[in-house]
Amino acid sequence: MPGGLRYFYPMPIRSFRLWPLLLLLAACTRTPHSSAGLANKYHDATIRQIGTAQDERNTAALLPFLSNANPTYRREAALAFASVQAPAAVPGLIPLLRDGDYSVRRAAAYALGQIGDSTAVDSLRVRVLKENDGQVRRYVHEALGRTVTRHSLPELWRVEFLNDTARAAALAWGLSRAALRGLSSPESIRRTVAVLNSPRLPVRGRLAAVVGLSRTRGLDTDLARLAEATLLRVAVKDRSYAVRAATATTLGKIAATAKKAPVGPAAGRKAAAKLTAKATAPATVLARLATKDPDYRVRLSAIRALPFGPENYATSRAAVFYALSHDRAPVALTAAEWLLAHAKGESGAALAALADGNKQASVRVRAALLRAAVRHASPAARPSLVETIEKRYPAAPTVYEKGFLLEALSEDPAAFDFVRTEAFAPGQSPVVAGYALAALLTMRRSADFPAAHQADFAAAMRHGLDGGDVAQIGTAAEALADPKLYPEAQADDLTALRRAQAKLALPLEIEAWQGIQQALDKLEKAPKPTPTPVATAAQHPIDWAVVQGISLGQQVRLRTSKGIILLELKPEEAPGAVASFVTLVGRKFYDNLYFHRVVPNFVAQGGDPRGDGNGSAPYNLRSEFGDLRYEEGSVGLASAGKDTESCQFFITHTPTPHLDGRYPIFAQVVGGLDVVHKLEIGDQILGIELVQLP
Repeated sequence: MPGGLRYFYPMPIRSFRLWPLLLLLAACTRTPHSSAGLANKYHDATIRQIGTAQDERNTAALLPFLSNANPTYRREAALAFASVQAPAAVPGLIPLLRDGDYSVRRAAAYALGQIGDSTAVDSLRVRVLKENDGQVRRYVHEALGRTVTRHSLPELWRVEFLNDTARAAALAWGLSRAALRGLSSPESIRRTVAVLNSPRLPVRGRLAAVVGLSRTRGLDTDLARLAEATLLRVAVKDRSYAVRAATATTLGKIAATAKKAPVGPAAGRKAAAKLTAKATAPATVLARLATKDPDYRVRLSAIRALPFGPENYATSRAAVFYALSHDRAPVALTAAEWLLAHAKGESGAALAALADGNKQASVRVRAALLRAAVRHASPAARPSLVETIEKRYPAAPTVYEKGFLLEALSEDPAAFDFVRTEAFAPGQSPVVAGYALAALLTMRRSADFPAAHQADFAAAMRHGLDGGDVAQIGTAAEALADPKLYPEAQADDLTALRRAQAKLALPLEIEAWQGIQQALDKLEKAPKPTPTPVATAAQHPIDWAVVQGISLGQQVRLRTSKGIILLELKPEEAPGAVASFVTLVGRKFYDNLYFHRVVPNFVAQGGDPRGDGNGSAPYNLRSEFGDLRYEEGSVGLASAGKDTESCQFFITHTPTPHLDGRYPIFAQVVGGLDVVHKLEIGDQILGIELVQLP
């Protein structure tokens, strides 16, 4: 039996000559197969040639390999086009959908989906009907979902196979990929619900279906009519936390549209009561998930989705306050953020007391509660709250805690002078400086921002733009592009933006460059966005010697202030990213850096030398979209768009299908997932080293 001997039946041994055979059988059965220590595919010179052409975005060099006699090279060329994403490759990829080698067909389908050219729709639709391999069929259906237009959306369900579990799962992924692109209809919702209700649908198919429903746009009434009953069942009964979490998000869309049924004459009260119960069913289930579900990610998703209308506020509030006092930090933070966004009739003093009274809460949770307290406080109570925060600020032990407190102060324009001082204090940390200027922008967008401070705000933005700090430049550019703050673009504003952009070093400061250019395009009413000046492969080619030195199964030990995380590198799917990461690890680049961004139930992100998300290595990489999916513990490279990856990486808390094929995956967590879920902003990377293979 695969995976080990499940049963052992004692039997008489009639001959000692059988012992060697039995021992060999036992050894083979109990020892799991492992690729660890094997050489990766880039020891093949031709595959390196294909990899180099991919990195150089050299379509002409790759196209001949699509018709190579060797199926390995046809497959590798197809996978290369999944990263290059050149429409010119579509005519060469379509014939490979009929290739005799299943891995070539799968790679061709994946590449066509990544390219997303609608000219492939007819060929993909035909292949869905004719493909016999279940895995390849799923790839083809996904590709169809990534290439259909609003007009051709029905091609996804031209033929239904709901009595075939594998075909139903493939359809689920096709529908989901279309929904992630904003392509949905009442009929696509109905088909997705039918798939979700099909028996024995595997967890990945169920997840795809629910994620697709969660991404429908402008069809919430249809979603409630067609999907509510199924979603209510899935939310409480599905075995997968990821499915339940995505279902909670979808129920939130339905709960937000539900209206309390009016109570009519006595004869109609019973019917009205039933309508009211139906309207509040999603809210009731969400409250239950928020407090009772065994997985924190489901509780967190349910809190985010809790409705806040008057008919459901009391129930939602009870769940939120329970989470603040009884749940782990990510859930408590989500609860505090719900209060910040949706609290009604809450006392600012009571929220501040909640922050002070919960000493076990993380500093980020307490700061979020203080921010909610300032936002919802009465005008008479605000000054004392602001004064309390300003007094606490100097004692904050880390730049990140200072940043959280500055976010709290951003809720009251009366703190303008205090925050402005921090934004431009001599020797200020770039982390604090960035938080501070962003806080000033938040203040300015407040309806009660005083006219007396508008000139001071404009001067602060100009100071940030001219100061050279990339985080402040991005904030200032965002402010200048906001028509509510600057109704008419002034010539000197445009000049200041161009002057700041000219001083930026590319590709190191590409995000600040993009921020300024987006502002310029908006202010000058450009007919289409200005392309980003992407660095070519020549500025940082793949170091194939490093790649060849990385065996399959190579692990990396990531030591953090919360514990150790083990990563397994993916050199075959992302050779350039892995080579860059290993080289930086060898230079101790990551030692003593921080996790600067943590979004609960999404990602923990670190590796920025600045510590605020605006830093980079002095080079960019080309995006490598290998045939991998974002699961729990996937490690991807952050970017500012295609072909702008550098040194920052993130680790996912949960499956995130909307990231698939958009951000390169270069590693997978294989140990210490519990540590990943404990990471918070400000946790430190103590060191990273390669694990010696046995």
